[in-house]
Amino acid sequence: MPVVPLLILALLAGASSHPDLPLRQGHAMEPPAASDRESPAAEDDPRLWLEEVESEAALDWAREQNARTYEVLRDDPRYEARMRSALEVYQSADRIPYGGLRHGKVYNFWEDADRRHGLWRRSEIDPYLAAEPEWEPLLDLDELAREEGVNWVWKGADCAPNDVPRCLLTLSDGGTDAAVRREFDLESRSFVEDGFVTPEAKGNSAWIDEDQLLMLLALDPEETTESGYPFVARRWQRGTPLEAAEEVLRGSAEDVGLSAFRLEGTDGEAHVMLTESHTFYESTRWVLPDEGDAIALPLPRQSSVRGLYRGQLIVSLNEAWSIPGQASHQPGTVLSFDLAHFLEHGELPPVHVVLTPTERQSVRNIGVTASGVLMTVDDNVVGTLQVLDFDRSGWNGRAVDLPDNLSLNLISTHPRLSLALLTAEGFLQPATLYAVDVDAASADPIRSAPEWFDAEDLTVTQHEVISSDGTRVPYFLVHRKDMEPDGSTPVLLYAYGGFQVTMSPGYSGVRGRLWLERGGAFALANIRGGGEFGPSWHQAGLRTKRQRIYDDLIAVAEDLIDRGVTEPQRLAVDGRSNGGLLTGVMYTQRPDLWGAVISGVPLLDMQRFHLLLAGASWVGEYGHPEDPDEGAFLRRISPYHNVTEDGSYPEIFLYTSTKDDRVHPGHARKFAHLLQDLGHPYLYYENIEGGHAGAANLEESAHRDTLIYLFLEQRLMDSNDTD
Repeated sequence: MPVVPLLILALLAGASSHPDLPLRQGHAMEPPAASDRESPAAEDDPRLWLEEVESEAALDWAREQNARTYEVLRDDPRYEARMRSALEVYQSADRIPYGGLRHGKVYNFWEDADRRHGLWRRSEIDPYLAAEPEWEPLLDLDELAREEGVNWVWKGADCAPNDVPRCLLTLSDGGTDAAVRREFDLESRSFVEDGFVTPEAKGNSAWIDEDQLLMLLALDPEETTESGYPFVARRWQRGTPLEAAEEVLRGSAEDVGLSAFRLEGTDGEAHVMLTESHTFYESTRWVLPDEGDAIALPLPRQSSVRGLYRGQLIVSLNEAWSIPGQASHQPGTVLSFDLAHFLEHGELPPVHVVLTPTERQSVRNIGVTASGVLMTVDDNVVGTLQVLDFDRSGWNGRAVDLPDNLSLNLISTHPRLSLALLTAEGFLQPATLYAVDVDAASADPIRSAPEWFDAEDLTVTQHEVISSDGTRVPYFLVHRKDMEPDGSTPVLLYAYGGFQVTMSPGYSGVRGRLWLERGGAFALANIRGGGEFGPSWHQAGLRTKRQRIYDDLIAVAEDLIDRGVTEPQRLAVDGRSNGGLLTGVMYTQRPDLWGAVISGVPLLDMQRFHLLLAGASWVGEYGHPEDPDEGAFLRRISPYHNVTEDGSYPEIFLYTSTKDDRVHPGHARKFAHLLQDLGHPYLYYENIEGGHAGAANLEESAHRDTLIYLFLEQRLMDSNDTD
């Protein structure tokens, strides 16, 4: 699989028990008096009691809010039918069973109506490629949850090297990022007696060999960063207590955290590598030799290790790199060099260019196979696939023929296989799983997901708008072919705008059934802050430059209105996590643009985000509230601090999860409580399980989505029927 740094996904709507960082306050707080009716100053917040995640006062308030929301949405006579429709999509047995290639087999984790917690299983490769997998069950999480009385949520498996039939499974209680690791034997299909087991903690691990693990766990507050991640790595020998593990690398409490992974190459070469993340975007990369101290790689701090092919370490740049005695390279470039040469001689050998993207391109996935390196490249937010090979003359590539105008994502590669798994999908095209023959540079479809809604009368168009500073910002629009430019179309506008995350075309059966089939249109904005056009597109909106991101989305909304697609009372904006902050800013800065706002698992208090859970890790994205300039800017954009009592606001739907130990539920709680005090319209839903995804299983996901789309239907369709 392509190497993904531990922290790079920290704000994606993904996964969350108790926060593993204590509140800064040392005592329980009582609910404030009803007179606290204002947006608070950072140093005098009357709603801090809502930051105590599982206090009775906070949970009682959340339950009252859920009951109020259910009266509006779950008691809607349409709820049951909508819920059944969404659940059919989520629990369908016809979904693609995506798999990871390892041990010469395909491994899959499966959830459906009968498997709430899920089943880990595997199949031989050939029947899987023939779309007739012969599944061998490995671990039934429903059975495990019943036996142990724990709401286990699957977080993945990391398997031992050299085809040793052991894996370290990561399991979370209720969906938290903090999790336990337990060694599992693939032959006996059982947990290893006296095997590797860890307490619940944030962190990760990497196999050194079949009897040694590199462990990085946030168990000791003295070895935990302010962001809640570990900064000490230890070598743990089988048969010894975890407390006796030997320290091999120590970062700093001021870092975001320390993580590790095992990097396997095509020639049998393998290295244990560590990433010391000084900020969310700046890191030092280390190689851990069999003996001796870890060796720092001579890479720019803003770069990522992407794979090892024929001895060439593949690296992508997020900043310019001028190499003494060699060339200079721009952000977004993919490079390589001989890793063994560097480790032996301690000097950087010749650096080769793998790919230099154009201004409107960005590299999405990189995967190493036995016969070449696969790379998905987005060109104006549409996917292409290349196979690259390396010889004495350098790198050369071939294009793989795939359908046009779709999003492409590598699912799995392996350095000993000339095979890869890839998906292609669009707004109106369900995902199709492809087997990529790397030797032939060809791709054959294996199976497609079901068509969940009628797309015959729908079309997709791509548009471009000029933002406030003259930047061209693209967006997609999914709408009926016969749409009239009279402003009558209800539109749901989605965006993210952060952390170099690309928003690209994707198929959603639930969105199709609950929104598009009912006459709604869907817009996806490719605003700055994302990764659509490489590092520069992201960096243009960092820290105090963040208003550009918000101006981009405002420009898209205004364009939808100016072109007659919709009008403000029929336009909604939706975002999750960092996108929840985005929609919160839209709520406070331009309430006149929206008929409804959705803010999911959001950041909303930008004066205290760095004090809550993993928030300190995101200072590199947002800036530091305690810096005079950055703090002043954050105060100006912070949704929690910019709601006025006499303002006119659209109704907002806020949702979060009690067990989200990444983005603190206090953000959404405090914002809803503020609106409650000020008398502004809102709905609030808190899932007691769920983690950062806001849901811990398929049924909860369907319930959450049903609430969202019913809210949109009520606000954008029902309320405008008489217009």
